[in-house]
Parts: sequence; structure tokens; C-alpha cells
Amino acid sequence: MKQYIKSNRILLILLALAVAVSAAVIAVRWRAEADNKSYDIVLDYNELELLAEQSEHDVAWWLAQFRDMGITQVGLTEESLITLMENSPLAVTAAMMDEVIQDSDWAESYPAAFVQDIQRYGYDRFDVLVQVSGRDAAGFVVDAVERRFHSRDVVLLDQGEEAYILLNGTVNDTLYSAAASYYTTMNKGFVERREIQSSKLMYISLGLMPEKVETIQSLGMSIVPRTLCYNGRNDARYAQAVLEGYEKYGITPDYIIAGGEAVVGYDEQEDAFALDYIQSNNITVGLIETNVQRENIMQSGVEDIARATDYNMVRVFSVWDYIQFRYGYYGYQGAEEIENTLYRAIVERNIRIIYFKPIKQQDNRFAYVTDPQIYRDMFESLDQRLAAHSIVRGRASVLENVQVPPLAMLVLGLGAGIGGALLPATCLPVKRRWTLLLAGAACVCVAGAWYAAPNSFRLLASFASAVVFACLAAAFFLSAAKGLSRSLPQDAGLLRILPRAALLLAGAVLIALCGAMMTAAPLSSTDYMLELGIFRGVKAAQLAPLAFFCVLFLAYYGLFEKDRQSNTLQIRDVAGALRWTIPVWTLALLAAVGAVGYYYLARTGHETDVTVSSVEIILRNILENNLLARPRTKEFLAAFPCAMLAAYCAVRRLPFWTGLFGLVSAIGLTSVCNTFMHIRTPLYLGFVRTGYSLVLGMVLGVIYVCCFELAYRLCRRIRQKYGETEQRENV
Repeated sequence: MKQYIKSNRILLILLALAVAVSAAVIAVRWRAEADNKSYDIVLDYNELELLAEQSEHDVAWWLAQFRDMGITQVGLTEESLITLMENSPLAVTAAMMDEVIQDSDWAESYPAAFVQDIQRYGYDRFDVLVQVSGRDAAGFVVDAVERRFHSRDVVLLDQGEEAYILLNGTVNDTLYSAAASYYTTMNKGFVERREIQSSKLMYISLGLMPEKVETIQSLGMSIVPRTLCYNGRNDARYAQAVLEGYEKYGITPDYIIAGGEAVVGYDEQEDAFALDYIQSNNITVGLIETNVQRENIMQSGVEDIARATDYNMVRVFSVWDYIQFRYGYYGYQGAEEIENTLYRAIVERNIRIIYFKPIKQQDNRFAYVTDPQIYRDMFESLDQRLAAHSIVRGRASVLENVQVPPLAMLVLGLGAGIGGALLPATCLPVKRRWTLLLAGAACVCVAGAWYAAPNSFRLLASFASAVVFACLAAAFFLSAAKGLSRSLPQDAGLLRILPRAALLLAGAVLIALCGAMMTAAPLSSTDYMLELGIFRGVKAAQLAPLAFFCVLFLAYYGLFEKDRQSNTLQIRDVAGALRWTIPVWTLALLAAVGAVGYYYLARTGHETDVTVSSVEIILRNILENNLLARPRTKEFLAAFPCAMLAAYCAVRRLPFWTGLFGLVSAIGLTSVCNTFMHIRTPLYLGFVRTGYSLVLGMVLGVIYVCCFELAYRLCRRIRQKYGETEQRENV
């Protein structure tokens, strides 16, 4: 290792300078994150109505209860034909013409004048036929339709007490059922059909219900209007009607949480109704996180508004139905697991608005928890836990717009390129001049990529740094472990081995942390912190260092050679590996390691079918409740203790176990970089988490080494006894 450092000191100094630049870049991000310490809660009015139906109190009483818990924002969805039919006292019916015309006498059910108008206008099965009864209902629907739809798309007959409307729909508006297969009596497939079920026109927002607005505002609470917009039906006329509806009730929302397919008025971008309204009223736009907790639900226009408003946006966590059911989960008595979910969203994923829906019973998915004390206890406990992170409840704070300077981005890319050029010399007999030439070529390629593809460049620089530094950390670890075996005798005591093994582990983790900063720095901009962009290639960044470790081990130990002097890969090593006769027990062990590796990769993220066990979830929750940040399980339980085991085995001249434990430790070094790939997670959590993992890993490492030492001594005694017995028998 000393010779390697001496031969490559110039490149290592340049690499250190790149790391210093990364530290300066993430320092700016750190300050922005330190000011982003306020979150808010928005109640979902629709589900609160359902909760009230199952309790002894009305929705106003429940709103007052939540207001007393410090929640003042209420999300109110505008009415649509669907909600008016299903959840309102108004007499409204709407049906697809495809369904209506299947009745040959359908025309006799409507006024002759209206039938003549729609026959003259022309209709098809994609249209929507609406009938409204009652003066209040007719007034609400007719006014909404006239304000939102162009006259060319509507046939209307308003009779005061009743109204009849034909909305001109298109195939692009139509909603179909999933393909249904028809079968013959011989159970053979005959034909597949998709039936028309509905239309987007039935979901278009028609305005806020006055009674609901009055209920909320009379309690001194603020309304966050939820307007559903759909492409092709979302022009300037529609946007003007929506904003006039807000003004009618004196609503100037703190937040806009877009629904449907687009931001209000986005069919005609040049009019920019929503943008002008948002900017003039300093409204914060909410980005709803997907139900797999990765990226956001992106409507048309969101990214344009983000750039135009200097990223005046916050991430929103919607309490999805599978979260609502976590009452009494994992053996808890109440809503503790729902609280844990909200805590993780706010602390770990830059969520600053909780869109809260009432809790449901785990054993009855239609029954709500109707004890207000459950909600009160949960929010009080949540606020107490968040106080440890200096996060308080109030208006949702907005991240400062942080961007990485182009020249800093170039330096970060050059650092990744230089680091990559240093890797071959860790395991191959590469002369200094060839390493310098390789570094020069890498720098030229990096500069070209920076100039030609600046947007893709930051992703490539981040990915390359994650791989390169994890490989450098693994190379340092294995080289130092082998050096430790040369400086200590085989029978060295644990008091001599353990401190050195701990220092070796700390050094490797420090190199990995440098890589973590180099990984985070290129993406330390507000758009990535808001997950408008995400890191790509997480699994590849995890696998590549493990493959490199295998090459390193072959270079340093060959096929488990105890007294190997060379630290470089040779042709005979490769040939020997290809000719290696693998024992059956080794195959079984490798199969077990492979299964563990698959589980490790498959469970990464929330999109896979491989889930975390209940035992591990409970362990995570205990750690979260008692530490500032939860250390990563694979680091402190397996990887870091195995690093100390690998160093111990190197001293004991046990190359097979050195390789096996070293491979597990490489997972931990990769994990350190992986922690900082999640750009949405505040930086301080990554450093604290890694620190906890290192300390706990060292403690467990001491325990693991002591246990392995006992097993090692026991095996030696058995072998010695067996050998003495065999010698006596031969005599």
C-alpha cells in the first residue's frame, strides 16, 4: 500500500482536491437543508365525511377536533359528476351515450326539444348525457358547465327545476374496462372485448360545494382546493372558471396540490393562468410522492412551474390506503406504525406536507378508528420525535434553490475519472506512466462529456464516483488486511488484532465516505432533493464493487494461498481459477451466499415483491425511537463486523474465510455510498447513520471475532487430538 501511494501520489492529491470540492458543494446543500425544518398537515375532507358517518358526531365536530390538534388545513376536492351522483344530496345522473342508446326507446325519456337538439347536433357513443333535477342542483351544474366548457361542446336545455345536458366526448376522453375474454361451451377462447365504462368528462372538477366550504371556514380553517384537470379539457376557459371559483369563496390557498393529469390551464401554456396565480399569491405547489415512495406523481406542467417559481415546491406524502390499515400493526396497540411511517417520510424523504386520511381498522378495511384520542396521541408523539431533528409544525418550508456550479461539476467528474484510472494499479502490474496516461485519457473523455451532455453528465459522474470509491475502499481494506497478516504472527493475541482491525475498518469506511460525498455532490440540487430527478443505476453501483473485490482477492491471495507474496493478478491465477475443482461444501456455501446476495439486491427499494421481515421492521423501529438516525441493518449487523473478521482471518492465515468475510464487508462499503445516493435524504442523516453503523459494527465485530476465535481454537484442538490418535494407530 505504501508503494502504491508513493507511485500515485500526484493523482491521489488531485483526487483529494476533487473530494474537497465535493465537500464545498454539499456544504451549500447542508445549509439549505438546515433551513427546511417546518412541515404541515392537510386533512382529506372526503374521508373525514366517511369517518363522521361511522361515529356519533358530524363532520364539523371532527374538524374541530383536528383543529384543536393544531391542524388547520383541509383538502377539499371540487365536485364532479361522479361525486354529485355518489356522495351528494343533489339529484344528478350521468351516463355514457354508449349505454343510453342501447335502449331503443331512450328518446322518450327526455324532452322532445332536447332530443331534437342533440339529434341536430349529432351524437356518438363517446358522449355523456346528464340529467339534473332540483333548482339548486340545476343551478350548480348548469353554471359550472357553461363556465368550463365551450358552447361547441355542449347541448343544454335548462328548464329551471330540471336541466338536460349532452357533453361532447371523444375517444381520448373515454374510459374502458379491462379486456374481458368470451369463451365457448368447450371452454375455448372466442373473442376479447373492452366495454366502455365511463369518461374523463365525469371526473372534471365543476366547483366547490358551498355547504362544505362554509363548514370549513366557519371553524377558522383554511381550504386547500383539490382540482382535477385532464389534458384536452384544461384550457384557459377552464382555468379562469376554477380560479374565479376560488375567489368567490375568498380562498387564497397556501398550497396547491394538483390532481388528475395536469396543472390548471395547462392545455394553453402561453396563457399561464396557473403560473400567474401561483406567483402573484406566493402559493407553494405540492408534489405527491408515489405509493412506492420513489419519485412523484408528475402532472403536465409541474416541471415548468418548478423552474418558473424557483422551485417553490414541497413534497407531499399521501396516507395511502395500505398505510391507513396499519392500526395495531407489528404487535403495537394503536397507531404507532402509522406514526413511524409519517416520521420516516418527514425526516428521511424531505416530505413537508402530510396529506392525512383517517386511520382504518386492520381487520375491517371499511371501518375507521373513531376515537379522537388515538389521533391526538399520535400527532403529539410525532411532534416530540421530530423535535429531536429541529422540525416543527407550521407552514411547510420550501427548500432554497440550490444548483451545482458547472465548473464544480467538471471537477467532480474529473475526480471520478482519476479515481477510475487508479483502480487497475491496485491489482495489475501497471507502471506509473501507464496510470498517468490512463488518467489523462479519462480526463479528456470526462471534459468532452461535460461539454456535450451536461444534463446526463451529473448522473454519470455520480454513478462513477459511487462505483470507483467503493472499489478503492475495498482495495485499501484487502491490501491493509494482507499487510496486517505480515506484521503480526499467526498466533497473535486478540488484544493485538482487534484494535488494528477496527482501525482498518475505520479507514475503509472513511474512503467510502469520501466516495459518498463525491456521489452526492453532482446531484445536490433542488430538483433532485425534490425528486424531480432521481439517481439511476443503484443496483449496478452495488454489484460492480463486489465483482471488483473478487478480482482483488484473486490478485492478493490467488486460490486461497496462505503465503502468497504478490499483490497483482497473474495469468496463472486466472488459469487456476478456471481449472479449479470446487468442493461440494464450497458449492453449498456459495449457493447460500448467492441466495443472500439476491435477497440483498431484490429488497432494495419499495418496487419489488421481496419485503422486509417483521422482525427487522420491529428492530428498525426500536433503533429509530432511540437514536437520531437508524443505522443500516446490513452495515452494523453483517458488513462491518465481517470486516473485522476478515482482518482477523488474514492474521490467522485463513484465506478462504478472509475472502468470504471480506466480500460481505465490501457490501457494507458499497452501502455507505448507496446511503448518499438517496438525494432526497438530508445529508446529516447519512453521516450520522454511517457513524452509528461504524460504532455498532465495531462492537459487534469484537463479539463476532471472539466467538470465531473460540471456534478456531476448538477446531485446532480437535485436529491435534485426531492427529495424535492417528499417529498412535500408525505406530
